[in-house]
Amino acid sequence: MTTPIPVPVTDFIDAVNRHDEQGFLNAFADDGFVDDWGRVFTGRDEIKAWSDKEFIGATGTMTVTDTHVDGSVVTVVADWRSTHANGLSTFVFDVAGNRLASMTIREG
Repeated sequence: MTTPIPVPVTDFIDAVNRHDEQGFLNAFADDGFVDDWGRVFTGRDEIKAWSDKEFIGATGTMTVTDTHVDGSVVTVVADWRSTHANGLSTFVFDVAGNRLASMTIREG
């Protein structure tokens, strides 16, 4: 039996693929953070500034190729395509209730 991906992660991926900035930002907890290859962006303002250049603002899309759920930690391997960067990436989400506490991005 496959463990379902928690709704906050599926909603996040859907928002990214729609280029929905508000849905993307609202997915994170108030003190949530993004760790993009060791560069850490904490809180809505920092996440938005990073995303404006490298994520939503780069019209990025995620095509999921693999997932793994271990409690509140969800690992998603996706083919990332954008005007900023392209390639297989691993996204590790820490889910806190109905929002994301963090997203860590590394090589796929």
